Amino acid sequence: GSTMPLLSVPKEVAVGTAMLGVAFVTGMLAGKRYPSLVFGTPSGMMGKNSPLRRYILDHSLREHPILKKLRLLTADHPWGGMMVSCEQAQLMANLVKLIKAKKVIEVGVFTGYNALNMALVLPDDGRVIACDINEDYAKIGRPLWKEAGVEHKIDLRIKPAIQTLDELLAGGEAETFDFAFIDADKENYNEYYEKCLRLIKKGGIIAIDNVFWNGKVLKPRKGDLAAQSIHRLNEKLLRDARVNISMLPMGDGVTLAFKL
Repeated sequence: GSTMPLLSVPKEVAVGTAMLGVAFVTGMLAGKRYPSLVFGTPSGMMGKNSPLRRYILDHSLREHPILKKLRLLTADHPWGGMMVSCEQAQLMANLVKLIKAKKVIEVGVFTGYNALNMALVLPDDGRVIACDINEDYAKIGRPLWKEAGVEHKIDLRIKPAIQTLDELLAGGEAETFDFAFIDADKENYNEYYEKCLRLIKKGGIIAIDNVFWNGKVLKPRKGDLAAQSIHRLNEKLLRDARVNISMLPMGDGVTLAFKL
């Protein structure tokens, strides 16, 4: 099954999970009473233009010059805020290298920054199956994929991602992928997760973006289907015995699910 009751996990895990829950609630209560204490950093310090984030980028970002070129091009786009954060993309690339990935799925391409980011670290015969429904955005990045010499590694499929994932499964590609990155329409996150979980190998990784949804997951509003969908998946992942997980406060929140 896809879930397990908390009581069925080993006692040490259940106790650890309970303690994490207490720590989280205590932290949130402290944050309400003392806003400067949320997650141990002064409120606002980790904002997009905060000095601390600038410090993180200045002291950790090693961005390929063509990646930077695409990031700056995307920043000028009216929907530029949809792009994955550059420090998060760097983590994805490091994970792809760490597990020696050759086959990668990306659900949600936008201008192709992260597709390029991952293609740059894949071996020459590696592939990114890049799923999106809008070719216009990808046209911004495609010339830069070519300039970087990795266009042949990116297989862009313009159709609903669920259709592409179903085609991969029907084509016998279950458990042949190493890594998946999900960053598309939030209402379908659970479907994307379930299909990607079938497609990746044991030991593979699924990275799920926007798991904070700008904080709206804390109390999803009745009509906010995106926040509700992400919150439900976050709750499901906590108890999903098929994976180990880490939820990271990076960008708009990213969960790493490691397939067991």
